Amino acid sequence: MSLATEFLDLVVESIEQVSATARRFRFVHPEGDELPPFSPGAHVTLFLDTPEGRLRNAYTLSGPVDDRLGYSVTVQREEAGRGGSRFLHDRVRPGDPIRLRAPLNYFPINHLARHHVFIAGGIGITPFLSMIAEVAAHGTGFELHYAFRSPDHAPYAEALRARYGQNIHLWDGSQGKRMDLRAILACQHAGAQLYTCGPLRLIDAVEDTAAAIGWPRSHVQSERFRAVTDGAPFAVRLASNGETVRVGAHQSLLDALEESGHPVDYMCRVGHCGRCCVGAHPGRGQLIHNDQTLTEDEHAANDCIIPCVSRYRGEDLTLDL
Repeated sequence: MSLATEFLDLVVESIEQVSATARRFRFVHPEGDELPPFSPGAHVTLFLDTPEGRLRNAYTLSGPVDDRLGYSVTVQREEAGRGGSRFLHDRVRPGDPIRLRAPLNYFPINHLARHHVFIAGGIGITPFLSMIAEVAAHGTGFELHYAFRSPDHAPYAEALRARYGQNIHLWDGSQGKRMDLRAILACQHAGAQLYTCGPLRLIDAVEDTAAAIGWPRSHVQSERFRAVTDGAPFAVRLASNGETVRVGAHQSLLDALEESGHPVDYMCRVGHCGRCCVGAHPGRGQLIHNDQTLTEDEHAANDCIIPCVSRYRGEDLTLDL
């Protein structure tokens, strides 16, 4: 398992409603100590002891990187989720203890880029708050295209427009405004870097459009804000002892392994780092790869799985554990 030194025991300093469905939580050290630094785009993993069991949810840090006394995350309440966001909204109060894993960053700024294009959907705005502040401070050109259902579901939209003016393009669905991704991406000059975060359908559309236009793959970055873990229940067999571990519909394979007493080393828990990769031997079924670290060839080989986000559909799956 991960080293204890990588974990921080903090307290909730404040909670602020930033939209109809989202709240910002700020965590500080109980003794007022400085916290480890982080870079724009970084995230932390919160350990939430809910009535249904312990959840480990990753959230992007949305506060300024020069704030060494606190970490802020913005959490949208997801009624259909695994329960982490509901627990934070309904149960957590200022003064409560909170354990988290120190910041990691798999969505960094490319500081060599000549221009930065940020495309956000809904709560996917959160990583761009610190990223935009960073590139603006360095005087690098940027633009943000921010799509949302309505102003009530658009945290930080007006604050961003007030601060950065014409660099901010707001696409309000309630007024019939829709992004034309091809038009946005086709007019960018060489040396631009593209970043996208939000619903999976938006990320897929941005990546597909960029590829169709001819953007180099290395110039396109995405953060799939919510790990894909939901799906039909399934079971796995452990090769070492033949034990069967069952995975629920709203549970990740990594969570199920941990809860059954078979911890797997990990870092990000959102499919980026590959640290938790496990050898897999499908029987009558198919591995459902949702990670962002294995190559297409590795997916096709069907002999390993990233258990924090990927699943199995079928029977007789054996893991090299």
